[in-house]
Amino acid sequence: MTHVLELISVWAIPLVVAFVSLYAIIKKVPVYSTFTEGAKEGFSTAIMIIPYLVAMLCAIGMFRASGAMDWLVKLLSPVTNLIGMPAEVLPMGIMRSFSGGGAEGMMADLLKEYGTQSQIGRISSVALGSTETTFYIVAVYYGAVGITNVRHSVIAGLLGDIASLIAATVIVNLMWF
Repeated sequence: MTHVLELISVWAIPLVVAFVSLYAIIKKVPVYSTFTEGAKEGFSTAIMIIPYLVAMLCAIGMFRASGAMDWLVKLLSPVTNLIGMPAEVLPMGIMRSFSGGGAEGMMADLLKEYGTQSQIGRISSVALGSTETTFYIVAVYYGAVGITNVRHSVIAGLLGDIASLIAATVIVNLMWF
């Protein structure tokens, strides 16, 4: 099973890039000019979201500095123990809903402390790749386009994040431990 996953991970991105390029050529799409137009739009969007990004990063800093993260981890640790998730992974899982970069930094610390082949290292790696930055998306992208009524987006995103954390834990525990 591990060999199959390694093979897929090596070939997935090159095959997708080749397929998209070939499809564009067949459809006679000017690939380079289309790409550069998209890059221009991306740059404009990046400039537009900077104020929302700064606000979100400030909120993340306050959340961590206030001790709310530690309190939340202690509150949820009985539940994580039931599904086989080490308590050390939970702060990274919580941070992932707020900030991808913050979660990556926390995962790097976990990998440095526990190793890449540990249960904690594997669960945190799979969880980082399968969860989303829910609050970041709502704050930055919705704010950039002026959406004020997020309706069920946050709840749906958080439920997806929770399901992804649980699935990452279960799959890693089934495959490696």
